[in-house]
Order: sequence, then structure tokens, then C-alpha cells
Amino acid sequence: MKIRTKSFIAVGAVSLLALSGCAPAETATVSNGDNANMSLAVFNGWDEGIAVSELWKAILDEKGYNVELEYAAEAPVYSGLSTGDYDLSMDIWLPDTHASYLEEYGDDIVDLGAWNTESKLTVAVNADAPIDSLAELADNADLFSNRIVGIEPGSGLNQAMEERVIPTYGLDGMDNVTSSTAGMLSELTNATDSGDNIVVTLWEPHWAYGAFPIKNLEDPEGTLENIESIHSYGSTEFEADFPQAAEWINNFEMDLDTLYSLEEEMFVNYDGQDYAPIVAQWIEDNQEYVDGLTS
Repeated sequence: MKIRTKSFIAVGAVSLLALSGCAPAETATVSNGDNANMSLAVFNGWDEGIAVSELWKAILDEKGYNVELEYAAEAPVYSGLSTGDYDLSMDIWLPDTHASYLEEYGDDIVDLGAWNTESKLTVAVNADAPIDSLAELADNADLFSNRIVGIEPGSGLNQAMEERVIPTYGLDGMDNVTSSTAGMLSELTNATDSGDNIVVTLWEPHWAYGAFPIKNLEDPEGTLENIESIHSYGSTEFEADFPQAAEWINNFEMDLDTLYSLEEEMFVNYDGQDYAPIVAQWIEDNQEYVDGLTS
């Protein structure tokens, strides 16, 4: 029925526009003058981005915005921000992890500031593994089934592994298995349950460090040594369309302890996908901090 009536609706709409002088529809706004509708892009599998995006959705929705979370891989998110299809993303890692994306899209998106400056890429193993350094891994590859379990093949972390870590430490003989963050965590869970050795690519902050008995391998050659900052980036129109929200996002800061407490509630203590009530409870438990984000 909708398909049959679509053409008549369209004709009626054209007629109304003609009668009204083709006046454009007004953009919905909130009381502070910002546009009400916001598209917030979230990287698949990047849990710190999921956590802060869910937090800000709850904060902004409570203030009258209508925030839609849009999940995608890194490349589509950057492309969508550059074209204005997405308004905001809150998980941009600098200076290394997302450097190639910033080189391609940086002129067409806007940096809204870093909200965490304590992050880093890592290679981790089970805590009782017989090695402590990436320099030892090649000689003990058979103890780990000659596998490095990675995340999404198009991720900045996988790029760092392929371009720096693997060639520097002579790990070309190991299989660099990439699928998804969820797949990596599933393999980590299985290895932990069975008491097997495992090598995974990870990053801090991540709730896995509190949920699994794992340790980071030392990186004597400094292939992953840079401490990263996590930034929020908007489309070129974001600050004009959402001036008040842009100010809040620009001033947003979250240290590792605070982020870990939110991630723990969402991903460790809760087994589900509807994060809204979990985030609402976390906000209630951290009300003073949350109120300060928009004061």
C-alpha cells in the first residue's frame, strides 16, 4: 500500500511547495538553538568509542536532542564525516592509529579536541605465558600455535601490526589472523577457559584488561611506543549546526579510571546489547561528573 500511494504523496507535496513558494522545511532545534537531530558515528568493535557515544547520547537526549548512533567500520565513518552524512565521531586515535585516515580526510573534518590522552596500542598474551617481550615471540611461535589473533583487517591497529610490529620482530612466519574485535575476544575467552597460550592485538583503554588474566608484551624496538590521544571529530558543519554541543564536546575529558568504570558496567557486568539502562545507572552513580560535562 505504501508503494502505491508514494507517487500521490509526492505529487501532493510538490503542489504544496508550489503554493507555499517552495519554502524549505524548518530544521528542528532544541531550546539552546542547536539542531535537534544528530548522527553520531561509532566504530564497530571499539568499545571505548561505544561507551562514550552511549554516554553522550544519554546526556544529549535528556537535553532534548535526538541522537542516532550509526555503527560502521573506520573508512566509512571518515568518509561519512567528510561528506556530512555523519555529524560526529568520538573515537579518533592520534597521532598514529588513524594517521592514514586523517591524511585522506583531515581537510574535510574538524577536530573537536582530545578527551583522553593516556591510550596506546598493545600486543597481549595470557598472564602465565612463558615470554614477556615481542623480541621473544618469533622463537616461541609454536607455543602460540603460530598465530597472532587480531581485529578488523582495515583497522589502524592491524596496519601498525603489518607495517611495523611483524617485520621488526620477524613474525612473518606467524599467521596474522584478522576478523573482528568480537572474534578476537571470543578466541581470548576460549583460550582463557582452556588454559591455552594466545597472542592478541589490543589497546588501552579496553575492558579486557580487567576481565582476563593477560599482560602486555614489552616492545623494545618501540613499534607501538607512542601514547595516543582519543579525539572527537565533527563534520565541517558541526560547530555551526550544534554550537552548544560542540562546546561541551570540546571541553569533554575522561581519564582511564572513569572510562574503565563505565566499560566494566557495560561490557563485563552486563551481557546484552541494550546499554541505555546500564548507562543511565552509571550516570546516576557518577552524577557530579556527568553534570560537569555540560555545566
